[in-house]
Amino acid sequence: MSRTAAALVDVEGVRPHVDALLAEYVAAERAVLTELGPDSAVLTDAVARMLTGGKRLRAAFCYWSFRAHGGRPGTPEADAVLRVGAALELFQAAALFHDDVMDDSDTRRGLPAAHRSFADLHERSGWSGSHERFGEAAAILLGDLTLVASESQFSRATAVLDPSIAAAARDVFDLMRTEVTAGQYLDVLAQALPWGLDPEADETRAREVIRAKSARYSVEHPVVLGAALAGADEPARRACTAFGLPLGEAFQLRDDLLGVFGDPAATGKPAGDDVREGKRTVLVARAMAAADDSQRATLRSRLGVRDLSDDDVAEVARVIRGTGADDAVEALIASLSATAFGALRSAPLAEPGKSMITELAHAAVDRAA
Repeated sequence: MSRTAAALVDVEGVRPHVDALLAEYVAAERAVLTELGPDSAVLTDAVARMLTGGKRLRAAFCYWSFRAHGGRPGTPEADAVLRVGAALELFQAAALFHDDVMDDSDTRRGLPAAHRSFADLHERSGWSGSHERFGEAAAILLGDLTLVASESQFSRATAVLDPSIAAAARDVFDLMRTEVTAGQYLDVLAQALPWGLDPEADETRAREVIRAKSARYSVEHPVVLGAALAGADEPARRACTAFGLPLGEAFQLRDDLLGVFGDPAATGKPAGDDVREGKRTVLVARAMAAADDSQRATLRSRLGVRDLSDDDVAEVARVIRGTGADDAVEALIASLSATAFGALRSAPLAEPGKSMITELAHAAVDRAA
């Protein structure tokens, strides 16, 4: 029986080590912010809540790619890779703080999103000005705070490495952050452009967003980063891209399916969040392309309606399923996964790293949360 993601990220202590580094960061940050005055402590609390959740898959992909390219456990280099894993988790936290503001999301990992939490604090306290604007400002600053922390952790990690290895890893890390930022803009742009008039163009745009915003930083860049940290050459890093990019895209497409059809108890998000936000996904593009006039009218009238009732959300899900779009996306996930696993099988990777990457890859795409 295949192991769960939670079990996989515990192997060789990846999650405990990364969690300890994140806890160390939170404690140090709390001390710094407390020196500024008691009002600043609430920022550390919000960061701690964000860092408590998460699967640690990015850190695990990075570590096991390091192992698969000849890195040895229990060495100073392995410790550096685990600190890079903490940097990846901090970067993800920064992206999520900002993403929730841009998407106007209500929740994150089963709790109120940071901008909602700070808006509520403002309103309950009776402070002046707009509570919504206050919440958004606080969340943006939290994203900036964790972005600074991510850079700090990465710099500390690579300071102990051979300069050529550190430089190669820096190139990957910087590219990852640039692409995610551009991907966020492409996502915002997609939300602003007309939708449903040309489903083929909509899908092309949705997949461009997936690759830039999610696929590369979720899987491809972590595995390339792990290879770079092990001193792998350019051909070996290209081999990582050959399986990492399609796997990352399949990972995000699974998220899109779960955003409409997932169990809230497992996903930590209320059913229908993606529907109410009107997310421009491949799933919706496929539904629009296959829908009849009645189905298309339902989708156009209800997608993106913030106060949509639960019954209307369920109706949208039924319409999407009625078009066969969910099966089409499942088929696309299967095709991308087949490409990824084929490239992974042929990649010249060492054990146990290769088997662990394979198990992590299955956990990333064959999941219910």
